[in-house]
Amino acid sequence: MVTVRPYTREDADAAYQLRRLAFGGPAQRSATPPEHPDAWRGLVADDDTGLVGFLRIWAYHQFFGGKAVPMGGIASVAVQPHARGNGVAGSLLTESLSVMREAGQVISALYPYVIPPYRRYGWEHVGTTELALLTLSGLASTPRSSVALRPAVQEDLDDIHECYLRTASTVDGMIDRSAPGFDLTWLVERDVVTVAPGPHGIRGYLNADRPDGKRLRAYDLVADDLDTAHALLRQLAGWAGTLTDARIRVLGHTLDLAVPGGLRRGLEVHDFMLRVVDLPAAVAARGWPAVAESKPFTVDIEVADPHAPWQSGRWRLVHEDGVVAAEPGGSGALQLTTRALGPWYAGSATAAALRTAGLLTGDPAAGVALDRLTGAPHPVHMAETF
Repeated sequence: MVTVRPYTREDADAAYQLRRLAFGGPAQRSATPPEHPDAWRGLVADDDTGLVGFLRIWAYHQFFGGKAVPMGGIASVAVQPHARGNGVAGSLLTESLSVMREAGQVISALYPYVIPPYRRYGWEHVGTTELALLTLSGLASTPRSSVALRPAVQEDLDDIHECYLRTASTVDGMIDRSAPGFDLTWLVERDVVTVAPGPHGIRGYLNADRPDGKRLRAYDLVADDLDTAHALLRQLAGWAGTLTDARIRVLGHTLDLAVPGGLRRGLEVHDFMLRVVDLPAAVAARGWPAVAESKPFTVDIEVADPHAPWQSGRWRLVHEDGVVAAEPGGSGALQLTTRALGPWYAGSATAAALRTAGLLTGDPAAGVALDRLTGAPHPVHMAETF
């Protein structure tokens, strides 16, 4: 018999050893692990042999439609070898849905090591985290810029975060880095941290590391305008005499449009999955710019969600004046499985694609209206892994 309960400090050693067994790490954990009490909550599963399962829920906010939606980041899902195949992970995932709903985390994201268990409980692929390769010699043709650059200082931290948010809020899937688990001092503690001051704060910044003295890894290259992007790219070009290329994390589409000759995309790609935890609250929390200027319309859906029964049943999605609400009732013209909700909410897949995948059935005309709400399909992207 497996019992799922909240993680406590007394579980720290057993949970660490279980995570080490599953994912690797030092045999001994730090005596004082860097844990922020508001950054994450955990669940553990016990049977008569002791602790056999662990799951962590990070408290994040993820941008959709320009608004930061409360999101539970599922991580460190681990089960003791002797207990695998007995529903331990499923029990943890099912309980996590209630825990996230109670905490107001209306959606949930995760990076899967294995896919079938997460699909079984309602998560589905919606987007990627990506590293690209930037050939430094190719940056020599970057146009010269009049934007001045300087090293960052600690006092720039808030302005750097605001600069990041101006870009992140325009990319569905990005995390807003406001949660307690984000110690933003890393933004100004890299080996290279350069800012472009503007009349109202920071208009762009670049941070990068030399992790082994040989490679250059750029984490953020963020710019409010093309002239600032060129100034930061020319700084990277200054490494061409020492290095041939740099790894760079892809944030939105600025790099593709600003880099002469483009990037070598797909150097490292990680897919992430999304799940809607509380449909009416998730709809209320999201922005809906795709229909901001549209006339009022409704879409009737019926959701089948055995693991989150509070959102099973018929809902009417009502759009008026750029605001969308999910109200109980309607005809159920479209039928969606749990797995369909994540790609629909993210705007990563059309109703036609969901229909082809067997995740949606019903009125094709209602499917067209469903796509209008999110502007599907479009890329969904996250910078962080967890």
